[in-house]
Amino acid sequence: MTVQGCAAPEQTVALPAGIDLASQAVIQGVVTGAGTAYARLLDHSGEFTGEVVVSDEGIFRFFAAPGSWTVRIIAGGGVSKDIAVEAKLGEVAQLAVAV
Repeated sequence: MTVQGCAAPEQTVALPAGIDLASQAVIQGVVTGAGTAYARLLDHSGEFTGEVVVSDEGIFRFFAAPGSWTVRIIAGGGVSKDIAVEAKLGEVAQLAVAV
């Protein structure tokens, strides 16, 4: 556990131990070119679903229901970038985002 956020597990590229991909859809990625940034998850209609602080290494992860999603990266200087992604059960949707 980290002291960041609500005692969330540390964000790394490797999935945490005990994650069963057979029953999970995962959206994760690495953000480059930003200092502090946030990753926001929006559903198919654009409604806010969740948000995480991007780690110091630029990593973020969401566990989502299968379907169409948008990840919005929000960085300093008013930078905002939307990436459409399809979450599939049993898979990790891997994103690389340069801001």
